[in-house]
Amino acid sequence: MNTPAHTAQPLEVQARLQRTGFVLDVHLQLPPQGVTVLFGPSGSGKTTCLRVLAGLEREATGRVCVDGEVWQDSTRGVFRPVHQRALGYVFQEASLFAHLNVQANLQFGFQRTPAAQRRHRWDQGLELLGIGHLLQRMPHELSGGERQRVAIARALASSPRVLLLDEPLAALDAQRKSEILPWLEQLHDQLDIPVVYVTHSPDEMARLADHLVLLDAGTVRASGPVMDLMTRLDLPLLQGDAAAALIEARVCGLDPTEVMCILEFDGGRLLLPQTRAVPLPADTRVRVRIQARDVSLSLQQPEQTSVLNILPATVVEITDDGPGQVLVALQIGHGTPGSRLLSRISQLSARRLGITPGQAVYAQIKGVAMVR
Repeated sequence: MNTPAHTAQPLEVQARLQRTGFVLDVHLQLPPQGVTVLFGPSGSGKTTCLRVLAGLEREATGRVCVDGEVWQDSTRGVFRPVHQRALGYVFQEASLFAHLNVQANLQFGFQRTPAAQRRHRWDQGLELLGIGHLLQRMPHELSGGERQRVAIARALASSPRVLLLDEPLAALDAQRKSEILPWLEQLHDQLDIPVVYVTHSPDEMARLADHLVLLDAGTVRASGPVMDLMTRLDLPLLQGDAAAALIEARVCGLDPTEVMCILEFDGGRLLLPQTRAVPLPADTRVRVRIQARDVSLSLQQPEQTSVLNILPATVVEITDDGPGQVLVALQIGHGTPGSRLLSRISQLSARRLGITPGQAVYAQIKGVAMVR
């Protein structure tokens, strides 16, 4: 008789914590797999929320439940201390043991977990994070990006039920960030546990988030799939020049004559210059970001233009976006999720074109960036 496969349950965090001049009051149900990004300005409660989940805020009241296992419930008097919570926690600084080499650091994370609770070998993160060649090095011999990759691998070696990452790239320069981000992107598909990632970087959020939680002054402003929240005009998520939409697309071919990569998504096709030394194979899933400032509007299909990506669209909503500017939400295709764009144009242009909800327009996309 076959044992039914376990169906993972949502990660639940319900917490209230009062401090001088600040109150955290959140109620979240997060996906049991993939990367959830806690996003918001400094002081919004991102790290405090992570600390509550980890059991580092003893005074917080509420409930923490991981895959059906209750770690905290104030109404029942349940509170597991941090050492009894099966979690991995990575801080801004890697905090490796300076007297141990990389292999010994990883084995320490492995050995701190009781044998009966170990779900993986100590070297689970070697291939995932590309650190197999570093095993005999000491921490002082590693770059900042390498130290953080080792720190994440050490956290995974403890067979955590949830992985917490508190701005792991904040202490790195741009070059080191670009080193480690491709490795972090693999956490989506390679881990069967929830990853909760704290950042205030729009670039990290755009590249890594599957689910997004927008925090503001200790409360949850919005929570949901990142594709949906990015294009909501009622959220102060990304404004001005930073406003953008994310689209999940599929590589469907390469035009070798024109050296262009062809992408398909729910709203149509996009062409991107082929800049990779090794082209992506067909059916590869990618994520692209389209800045609102790179999308202009026309009432008629443009002709004799240098813009390669022009898609029919319907105006969904329009709102003011700074002096003399408006932000227009556009639906591309048949209204499926992940097929919305934003366009940032002048108020004058909006008036001249008579832009109103429900209007059919053409979106001229002047720039598309592949972020994953």
